[in-house]
Amino acid sequence: MKLGIVGLPNVGKSTLFNAITKAGAESANYPFCTIEPNVGVVTVPEERLGKLAEVYGSEKILPAAIEFYDIAGLVAGASEGEGLGNKFLAHIREVQAIVHVVRAFENADIIHVDGDVNPLRDIETINLELMLADIEVLSRRLDKAKKMAKFDKSMQKEVEIIEIILNSLEQGKSARVLDFSTEDAKIVKEFNLLSSKPIIYVANVAEEDVAGEDNDFVKTIKEFAKTEDSEVVVISAQIEAEISQLDEDEKMEFLGDLGLDASGLDKLVKASYSLLGLMSFFTAGPKETRAWTIKKGTLAPQAAGVIHSDMERGFIRSETISFDDLMASGGNMTAAKEKGLVRIEGKDYEMRDGDICIFRFNV
Repeated sequence: MKLGIVGLPNVGKSTLFNAITKAGAESANYPFCTIEPNVGVVTVPEERLGKLAEVYGSEKILPAAIEFYDIAGLVAGASEGEGLGNKFLAHIREVQAIVHVVRAFENADIIHVDGDVNPLRDIETINLELMLADIEVLSRRLDKAKKMAKFDKSMQKEVEIIEIILNSLEQGKSARVLDFSTEDAKIVKEFNLLSSKPIIYVANVAEEDVAGEDNDFVKTIKEFAKTEDSEVVVISAQIEAEISQLDEDEKMEFLGDLGLDASGLDKLVKASYSLLGLMSFFTAGPKETRAWTIKKGTLAPQAAGVIHSDMERGFIRSETISFDDLMASGGNMTAAKEKGLVRIEGKDYEMRDGDICIFRFNV
């Protein structure tokens, strides 16, 4: 999973990135301090892993992970190369989803690239640059598709889809708001449009605003997100930076003092899973207990293939029990089998979140 952290300069992108990955990306009070996208890997919080490791007496616990790319601040004109914009836009094409950090706090000591704090304007600035870049790509593709359609009638469908998207973009609406059939969506996916990538808006607030009522900036961000059916996560990047320096016990005590039940990172990762339609299944044994990430709707052979391609190629069956069923049996696999809770699943089985699997295969 690759998520790109984007936003205007000085909104808290690199501060947040440093906090959640501890990767030490440079953070400075001026635009373009981050020239190359810094990449950090953060583990996915998963309480079930610890319980499974206890049941199996596992030596190691291996959680799933998400890659965050800290992409330098975009500015108006990025699609035309302003502020090294073309390079940054190219980096966004490589990620599966966008985490758009929006400034939702006042601080006279931190310069805003446009002079004042205005979340709606900031969102529109970034989205416009993504849409302009898409318009340029689609316009070229439309010319080519029209020429090909004269000789290949099947290309007419692509022409129609491109024209629908261009019409939306020219009206200032991102491609992600459009609703396509399953077949048409496959064609759209081939375009790899920036404005069609799923997005989470991160409202970066001051420490005093993180646990209370939404401030006016956050309310504005949430109202806009509704128009795209996008999610908003409220985070204080500064608090996340402080939390990243603490051990687990100190972290929970610190969050409790602030009136929070989870860190901003935990909320962001969970929102990312939901956004991308992801879930986890587990493998467990004496050596290790491990979480694996798959898309909802994945069949058992493809899930096995996430572990190793040979397991998918030679898939025979999966011995499967749900985490909840195992725990309800006192963590005793023998008792679970006696109750008929361990299932033998074949090639058509659709995986469920929390499945614990032993894959049988032969190559």
